[in-house]
Amino acid sequence: QVRVMESGGGLAQAGGSLRLSCVASGTMFTFNTMGWYRQAPEKQRELVAAITRGGTTNYCDSVKGRFTISRGNAPNTVYLQMNNLKPEDTAVYYCSTNFAGSTGDYWGQGTQVTVSS
Repeated sequence: QVRVMESGGGLAQAGGSLRLSCVASGTMFTFNTMGWYRQAPEKQRELVAAITRGGTTNYCDSVKGRFTISRGNAPNTVYLQMNNLKPEDTAVYYCSTNFAGSTGDYWGQGTQVTVSS
């Protein structure tokens, strides 16, 4: 059974940095896409950044130039380096992934990121 685990959230000051980690376990397959989403209170969940197995990345406009998604050396591991954090980055961040042959996406439980001004 595939399990997705996020870590690395916490409290940061505006202008600071945090790095989130995501590991998908329980499968022998390499992911097709792994992505980070976030949901702030009373807002819809939005895609923050995603990376494909081939290394193609995409970002939402609000984080371009500040956040970087990358693959780790361990299988099915990705990171989200968040620099120059802003209070509006405050949200629960979720990792999502899918695999060849899977019928849907797998989601983690989320990790809270809070940025103080």
